[in-house]
Amino acid sequence: MAGKVTSYYLAEDSVPLPPPDAEVFTTACDYCIVGCGYKVYRWPIGREGGPKASQNALRVDFPTAIMSGGWVSPNMHNIIMVNGRLHHVVVMPDKDAKVVNVGGNHSIRGGVLAKKLYNPNEPSQDRLRQPMMRVRGTLQEVSWDTAMGVMAGISKHVLDKHGEHAWAMKTYSYQYFENTYAISKLAFRAIGTPAYSPHDKPGPGPDTPGIDFSGINPFSASYDDWGEAEVIFFSGVDPWETKSVLFTSWIMGGKTPNKKLVFALPRKTSGVAYGEKRGGLFLPVIPGTDTVLQLAIIRLILENGWEDKEFIARKVSNKWEIGSGMGRGTRNTPWQWVTTWGKYGTDFEGYKKWILSYTYAELERAAKITGVPAADIRKTAEILAKPKPDGTRKKTSFMLEKGNYWCNSFGNTASFAALGLVCGAGSRPGRVISRGGGHQRGWMGAAHYPRALSPEKAPGRRKKEIDLDRWVVDGHVRFAWVIGTTWCQAMAASQELMDVFQRLTRRNPHQIESFDVDTAVDALKRRVDAGGMVVAHQDIYPVSPIGTEYSDLILPAATWGEEDFTRCNGERRLRLYSKFADPPGEARPDWWIIAAFARKMGFKGFDWKDSNQIFEEAARFGRNGVLNYHPLVVKAKREGKRGHELLREYGTEGIQTPIRMVKGELVGTKRLHDETLELGTPEGPTMHRKWLTSFGTQSGKAVLLKSYWEDFKDFYDRVTPQGDELWVTNGRINELWQSGYDDKRRPYIMQRWPQQFLEIHPKDAGARGIESGDLVAIENDDLLVQTGGYIGVDGKEQTFTELMKAGRIKKSKGSFTAVAMVTDAVREGVTFAYFGFPENPANSVVHRVPDPLTNRYRYKLGKGKLKKIGESPHKHSLTSLSFVPRTL
Repeated sequence: MAGKVTSYYLAEDSVPLPPPDAEVFTTACDYCIVGCGYKVYRWPIGREGGPKASQNALRVDFPTAIMSGGWVSPNMHNIIMVNGRLHHVVVMPDKDAKVVNVGGNHSIRGGVLAKKLYNPNEPSQDRLRQPMMRVRGTLQEVSWDTAMGVMAGISKHVLDKHGEHAWAMKTYSYQYFENTYAISKLAFRAIGTPAYSPHDKPGPGPDTPGIDFSGINPFSASYDDWGEAEVIFFSGVDPWETKSVLFTSWIMGGKTPNKKLVFALPRKTSGVAYGEKRGGLFLPVIPGTDTVLQLAIIRLILENGWEDKEFIARKVSNKWEIGSGMGRGTRNTPWQWVTTWGKYGTDFEGYKKWILSYTYAELERAAKITGVPAADIRKTAEILAKPKPDGTRKKTSFMLEKGNYWCNSFGNTASFAALGLVCGAGSRPGRVISRGGGHQRGWMGAAHYPRALSPEKAPGRRKKEIDLDRWVVDGHVRFAWVIGTTWCQAMAASQELMDVFQRLTRRNPHQIESFDVDTAVDALKRRVDAGGMVVAHQDIYPVSPIGTEYSDLILPAATWGEEDFTRCNGERRLRLYSKFADPPGEARPDWWIIAAFARKMGFKGFDWKDSNQIFEEAARFGRNGVLNYHPLVVKAKREGKRGHELLREYGTEGIQTPIRMVKGELVGTKRLHDETLELGTPEGPTMHRKWLTSFGTQSGKAVLLKSYWEDFKDFYDRVTPQGDELWVTNGRINELWQSGYDDKRRPYIMQRWPQQFLEIHPKDAGARGIESGDLVAIENDDLLVQTGGYIGVDGKEQTFTELMKAGRIKKSKGSFTAVAMVTDAVREGVTFAYFGFPENPANSVVHRVPDPLTNRYRYKLGKGKLKKIGESPHKHSLTSLSFVPRTL
């Protein structure tokens, strides 16, 4: 546990009310993709507001009902520092919100936002407050000048002697435009390294390649669309568990509250139970088989003539349109060669001919492979696509998330996109194809990833993004800067990766023995020249093991509430996340740290004075993208304002990007690819990109992509559990966020989820003598890890079968422990763990063999043998870790 966390939450029976003159700030939640709007009330310690509406800033008479929107829970209050003075702060959902969390709706995660703020008398007391350097094996405080001097000294040596490929960054991709712009400007423009990877995958590139390559932006939908839909097909996601306000405000509500919900998941969840009760359907798909399920549904739709013929004729590319505008060049981008080289991209008639003769799309065969009853597959086709009795079509939308694309990234997403297009979705209100989302959208690139420099190449002249984990394991990285991520636990074969970090850092004989900058740099030079690696970790808390055990330098970062930041939520809604608290000690925003290092290196263009300067500079580089806010910056300058200040005026409502200027006023964009959107002549800085009203292809029409089960089958057959092995899949739950970096410091949350858990079917549990509350070990002694294989020449050289023949796949081991939860909510033969418990990472039993087409891991396809090793303290206690089913 961190800080002063105890096993039990000691409930408070009172909370101070903000006085009428309390300062008020607007912000949005720091956590999930929904990005609910919040208001912050701040006032000096020593006085409080009163219970009458005239006596408090909330303008509410107390006592008041919990659901009134004016009630303040103890977890919404904290004590912070402002300019060195103690202040009260209350962070509560905006009860006046008209968008996103209408009326002040909020999740349990957002409801405890105030507790993430630094308070030396609360569990957040262990925030990183000072730069540190590991001297003689111990992390010790140093100045910023010393830390930057050592980092710059060893970086110059690595770049000069080992090249930019040996200088790596592993960072978040979501933590505000100001920070990610600075990161990308350093990595891609100043350094020019291809050795970069986002927090949740081994390298850059699209998360949902089949959707992207079809011409559909994965965040094209608005929340209104989910509310207006009459039917929604969910693949690999239950929004109730992962983005609760999207579910409770828009899917349960919206324009069409009585909608039908179809879920394709390996376990039944709260959202599934809600959907089934209202006429929906649960498809208990075996992990990894979504491609076959989706193809079978498409085939049934086509066999019955239920496809949206009019939409397909207007919006789906024919043969000529697929290749239009391509010329005869190398087509050296993934979406070009995937769509136009003949194997995948096709017109509707070609797709129909293929799927009606494709054996893996046959109903009975699909039912056997997926584990979903044939009758339910047939019923799903009817729910999604069969016209109403009057001949009109249903408004059917399609949402997917990681349970889909972290199994078979291209095959699952290409067949998902095709299913949506066949049903007429993608470009109309209530008829969308989109991600539900995980993190908010905070990436603003200052330069493109230098794919041409990547050491990886698919067969032919086709470069692809790096697999940074494999690059590290194979000994090619000499310096790694890690920002805002656990790295090891977040990646596949976690423990095997930890062993490599330990060997390259702490077990290397060359360690820092002096605080002198030159002496420290010399020691690190000897390490990297001997094949070792230097690690710098930048975060808000001590992170084990990447920071506490492996890092040579620790850099303390400021976070939400401690700087003015901006980013967008899942419907591209841009808001200002206001600064209202001091960061602890010497902690600084990530952009500030990046800039200080860049100046130490002698790079130009990193002399920003505040985050607004970055926001305004970055606006020029986002003009062609879906997060374009450049018109807002232009309007701010016309009005003599700073960009942040104009955005502050939009409060918790913000404005949806891409922003357009119409008659001098700023106008947001509700959805992308919107055929109902009427555009006039572009005004001023406005950019009218084709994908505003059409799909993102040369012709403006979507591309149907074939998805062959054979592309994935050799790997899938090899990793399918054998004997007494079980699938070990993983995912999110409502109460926790990511690695629990804040949650671990909240007794309120930790009492509910004190440690890792594993859902297991009663039959599987009974066969192993396991009961709810037992402590079980999950071990995979058949863990597959790819080595080498960066360059493909022959067309099949990078397939799993050929990698095996070439000796590129080795066996390793992985394990973790968890508290058993016996429940029939998970299907037989499958277990489910939380994905992000850092002390017990479920990814330890996940194979580190990426998809050869996309370089994406199959995180949801772990496996292992289970063994009871004792009883947990929670088995006979009623104080924490409830074993009540989540399918109420």
